[in-house]
Formats: sequence, C-alpha cells, structure tokens
Amino acid sequence: MEAETVLEIRNLCCGYGGGDVIRDISLKAGRGEILCIAGPNGCGKTTLLKAIAHILDYRGSISVDSREVSSFSRKALARKIAVMSQGQEIYFPFTAADTVALGRYAHSEKYIPSLSRKDRDLVAEALEKLGLSGVKDSMINELSGGQLQRVFLARTLVQDPEIILLDEPTNHLDLKYQVELLRGLTEWVRENNRTVIAVLHDLNLSRSFADTIALMRDGELAAMGSPAAALDRETLKSVYGMDVHSFMLRSLSAWQAGTAVSGRTGQDCRHA
Repeated sequence: MEAETVLEIRNLCCGYGGGDVIRDISLKAGRGEILCIAGPNGCGKTTLLKAIAHILDYRGSISVDSREVSSFSRKALARKIAVMSQGQEIYFPFTAADTVALGRYAHSEKYIPSLSRKDRDLVAEALEKLGLSGVKDSMINELSGGQLQRVFLARTLVQDPEIILLDEPTNHLDLKYQVELLRGLTEWVRENNRTVIAVLHDLNLSRSFADTIALMRDGELAAMGSPAAALDRETLKSVYGMDVHSFMLRSLSAWQAGTAVSGRTGQDCRHA
C-alpha cells in the first residue's frame, strides 16, 4: 500500500539574488518514509531544504498536508516541519538540556513559555536516546562537535513535527554515532509514522537507510525511486562524473581482502 502523501512539491523553482538554483523539481514524500537527497556539491540539495522550510521564497508549489507552506505562520509551520541545518551557531551558552528544551517552544501558547511535565519528559527521553544524559547540565559551548550535533538533533526531535529536514546530520560524528543516529531516526519515523528528508553525501548511508532517494544534478532531479533504482550505475556515472559503482565494488573487495584500495583508484576515478 502506498504511503499517505505528507509533502508534495510541484514545479519548484528558487534560488538567490534573482537566479534559480532549483529548477522545475516535483516530488512527493509519504508518512513513515525516509527520503534521502543526494548529489554532488553545489547541485542544490541545501537550497531545496530551505525552500521546503520556507526559509527561501519560491515559485511553484510546496504543500504539507495539502496546505501551501507559505500560508502557515512561522510558529504553525514549526509544528509541521523541523530543520536541523549545517553549521548551527551557538549564540548563548545554554546547558545541553536547556538547548534541547527550546524545541518545545512551537507547542507553547504562552509568550514566555514554561516547560510542562510532558515537555520535561520528552527532553529527558531525547537526551537519553542520543546518549546525552551524562552531559545534560554541561554548557553547549563546552561540548565536542559530535555531542553538539546530537544536542541539536535532540532539539529537533522534541519539536515533534510531521517532517524533519536534516542537512548532513552525520557531520562531526564518528562512524558508530552516524549509524546509531540514523537507526534512531528510523525508529522515530516508524514508531510515529512521521517523515524524514535528509541530505546525505555518503551514498552508502543513503542506500542503507533511505526508503527513497532523490538524486540531484545541477538543480534538477536526475533520478528518484528506491535506492536500487535511483543509484543505477549509469545514472551515478552521469551525475558524479565517475564510475561510482566500480569504485564501491573495488573498495568492498579491498575490505574483504584486508588490504587498502589500489593506489590506481584515484587515477581510475578521474578518468572513469
């Protein structure tokens, strides 16, 4: 059975300074789905996320639950969409727990919100799920890059939106925490019937965790479908300018053989 559509984009165009970075993109995302957006640097992945969050103005249509995102108030949209972007700045030295609690602001009716028992429980649950209970009282400007990334993700989760937009969520994380973070997101999606749309550079992670992959090239969709369909050998070669499929297989063979990838690989990639 096809998942109920929660996000629909039709003929989307947007960019900066009057120029379009995204051109004529149309796609859908369903409830309970993890959609990964992949593609080379500069192809428009982050711009697409900004348009969905209505951080950028756009032409065309972006609707959540059949309502145009431009028609929502900022606070109402925050109940529908949460964003975790790259390079988030630290403006105030809050504790980790206080930073996570900021995610509950969208659900408060008060001008100066206070935490309810439910809010405090959600914050504690998110801190524990992401392995942050031990640093909950630490100031965030004292945390490592990996810890800080998990604090921002916890803040995003307690916002409890319909859709989470993630821009390179595994930055600054070692491999163990990359996998644990994506497993945790998968559980959140399945348990709550929500949607994650994530920009990931790592094609292995995309293939392992995505239900659907949107592969972009020069501001347009090059392919969209299941990981196996979207990451087709010839499509990848045309998008990345190298034989990604052969490179991955050579890397796998090297791991299986317990040796490093051949020194010829770089040369092979440049001329693939």
